[in-house]
Amino acid sequence: MRAGLTGLLLAAAAPAAADPFVDAAGIVPGLAVEMRYAGSDNFVGRPIAGYEAPRCLLTPPAAHALARVQADLAPEGLGLKVFDCYRPVRAVADFAAWARDPADTRMKPAYYPRTDKADLFRLGYIAERSSHSRGSTVDLTLVRRADGTELDMGTPFDLFDEASATDSNLVGPAARANRLRLRAVMIRAGFVPYPQEWWHFTLKDEPFPTRAFDRPVR
Repeated sequence: MRAGLTGLLLAAAAPAAADPFVDAAGIVPGLAVEMRYAGSDNFVGRPIAGYEAPRCLLTPPAAHALARVQADLAPEGLGLKVFDCYRPVRAVADFAAWARDPADTRMKPAYYPRTDKADLFRLGYIAERSSHSRGSTVDLTLVRRADGTELDMGTPFDLFDEASATDSNLVGPAARANRLRLRAVMIRAGFVPYPQEWWHFTLKDEPFPTRAFDRPVR
């Protein structure tokens, strides 16, 4: 009885596990935050499971790397806008379930007009697992710091189309230059681009390369 009580007391006294994430808006000065999956302006057309607040949560190394990017862009009057950061596992499952429902195509005109929904898995736009769930992947674009205007990237965020590939020849020279500018500054800060999506980057030395989290974004 005494041993059991001692064990309970030790368990109660043990400190809670440290939060693996920080709010990037508190680390990156002037970061613009537009968390699409916390609202209805996304390819599903509704808030996604696990997004309970429009916050950009990231591991501290990823957030500090973004701060370096922001500082790098400042002399040009440019900055970053994030669309997605840490993504709970339950959100990834929500995306996968949506992708398997052939009847729900209401957002097709805006997000995948030239792509068959049945091909989203095969083409790599939807996956059963996501690097976002490890907390060091971010979807973002460039904005003008003075007014928050997004730079022309040729396609909107989350357009499931070959034109969204960073090196696509289906966009004009100005948009292509902006994509390359974003890619260059992110690589300098230690991020690795995903060639199929101009907006998607993962920290090369991420602290949780094999662990996926499922805590809600709050």
